[in-house]
Amino acid sequence: MDKTIRKELAAFGDMCRKELLDNVMPFWLKHGWDRKQGGVYTCLDRDGTLMDTTKSVWFQGRFGWMCAHAYNAVKKHRTWLAASKSCCEFLDAHCFDADGRAFFEVTAEGVGLRKRRYVFSECFAAIAYAEYARASGETAWAEKAVALFKRIRAFNADPARWMPSKYEPALKAQGHSLTMILINVANVLKTVSDDPVFDEQITESIGKLTKYFIHPEFKALLETVGPNGEFIDTLMGRVINPGHCIETAWFLMDVAQARADKALLATALQILDWSWTWGWDKKYGGIISFRDCRNFPAQCYEQDMKFWWPQCETIIATLEAYKLTGKKKYLDRFRLAADWSWKHLKDPKYPEWFGYLHRDGTVAQPAKGNIFKGPFHIPRMLVKCAQLTEEMTK
Repeated sequence: MDKTIRKELAAFGDMCRKELLDNVMPFWLKHGWDRKQGGVYTCLDRDGTLMDTTKSVWFQGRFGWMCAHAYNAVKKHRTWLAASKSCCEFLDAHCFDADGRAFFEVTAEGVGLRKRRYVFSECFAAIAYAEYARASGETAWAEKAVALFKRIRAFNADPARWMPSKYEPALKAQGHSLTMILINVANVLKTVSDDPVFDEQITESIGKLTKYFIHPEFKALLETVGPNGEFIDTLMGRVINPGHCIETAWFLMDVAQARADKALLATALQILDWSWTWGWDKKYGGIISFRDCRNFPAQCYEQDMKFWWPQCETIIATLEAYKLTGKKKYLDRFRLAADWSWKHLKDPKYPEWFGYLHRDGTVAQPAKGNIFKGPFHIPRMLVKCAQLTEEMTK
């Protein structure tokens, strides 16, 4: 690697660590962590003012994982470990209904408010339990994580019972989101258990992605397809979510590296290349939220907005692609994505980053969190990039 590039990447890694340690994590620990009742609040205004005490169950798991992961990967900060434990205990005590399914929202005290048919709440709880177990050495949490993962698989095996479709039977479809997230969940749980179920899940999900969701005729990975991968020629069926696809790409890169699987790496890079072409806004920069694979106007009202999380996924994926291939095009894309994100998403006045921008990069609304945005994608990107740059510049 060229010395100038090595120096550039080392500086970027240092910037990521500083942003994590000085701004992002302190913001959420000060304003979000509920030290009285446990868990974390995420509905915070620009300066950290609490706007709503409703607690996102997704983020009880996501912040629980994030704090433990930062502890494991960056710094043995006891406060991070305590916050992770708080989220795990809040999840365990309050966030699961009598049927074994997790809630989507609960009150500040932990009274269930709403459930959704998707098992993302369960997935994020599982990774929190596992990462906290790895950080603390408390093996009971690893056992909880494994048991919960197996429940998730049982829910998926019998969706009619546990997750009735929101569509009428006439529409037979499957979505990309759960397929891809289970790769990441299984990868996390592999760090605390050698149960073969995790490799089985990873292989199964990769098989579904390559067989059903990748559509070379559109040079795209589609969000929704038929039961056997059939193209659904409707506004819903034509949706490309570049951010999700790019996130999938780096999940696959992680697996390809662990398995020394060159064919899987090639698939990951193909998804990344296609998704960059669909997603990168040549006029304003940044990754656009949604596209239509036939180039019709996208149905979603936020279709041309710039959300925080696709930018984070793009920074990770392009940096990892450069690490694994050494190809200049990935370094160039990484630079574009990182520069754009730091310029437009980072708040110049208060810690943490904006989440919702207009297409031109101006701020659409300045709150730092809500039920869907919180301490996950941004700190995960900071940690992941700090790790990647350290590996690349040793």
